[in-house]
Amino acid sequence: MLDWRWDFTLDILPRLFVATGNTLLAAGLGYAIAVVLGLVLALAQRTPSRAFTMVVREIVEFIRSTPLVLQIFFVFYVAPQFGIRLSPWTAGMIAIGLHYAAYLSEVYRGGLDSVPKGQWEAATSLNLSTARTYFRVIIPQAMPPSLAGMGNYLVGILKDTPMLSVIGVAELMHTANAIGSETYRFLEPYTMVGVIFLALSLPTAAAIRLFEAWLRRKLGMI
Repeated sequence: MLDWRWDFTLDILPRLFVATGNTLLAAGLGYAIAVVLGLVLALAQRTPSRAFTMVVREIVEFIRSTPLVLQIFFVFYVAPQFGIRLSPWTAGMIAIGLHYAAYLSEVYRGGLDSVPKGQWEAATSLNLSTARTYFRVIIPQAMPPSLAGMGNYLVGILKDTPMLSVIGVAELMHTANAIGSETYRFLEPYTMVGVIFLALSLPTAAAIRLFEAWLRRKLGMI
């Protein structure tokens, strides 16, 4: 028979809610890094220098082809051997940001490739600089097709934050492990972590779909 204790569940909820805030903060900061760095990586693969483009592309493929948990360990445990000492939070944010930046760079690349060639030619005929061409003409048109992929990776980051527990970041999974180790009860904390992640992921995914539909309608009206 299932040995579920509601009194114990209510006792641990405050700790889990605090950890939920840490999880949301980790996901938000990691995603912010990934969004900016992903665009940089995407643009870096479109430079006139073929050698530079190849190097950036290989870096992106290397990051995409190795596990996130390995990258977290590398940033936190290996970087100090090169004189770079980071707190668990900083190391975790950098690792998540780099990992998902590699994936978002491919999303951006697909969006950039979807912009009609005539837009590039029109910008060239107007003698716009490369920076103005990208940020005033190309990127605004590339973003709507990229929104679905960007939204998926936001949910992905949220679900990958438990990996930060391996270096001691006090997010949901780390807190659930701590509660289980202290009380020798794992059923309630692990179940509640699953429920909380479900409660976070489903509304986030729904909100992203609604925003994407709203943006497409707005652009269609324009």
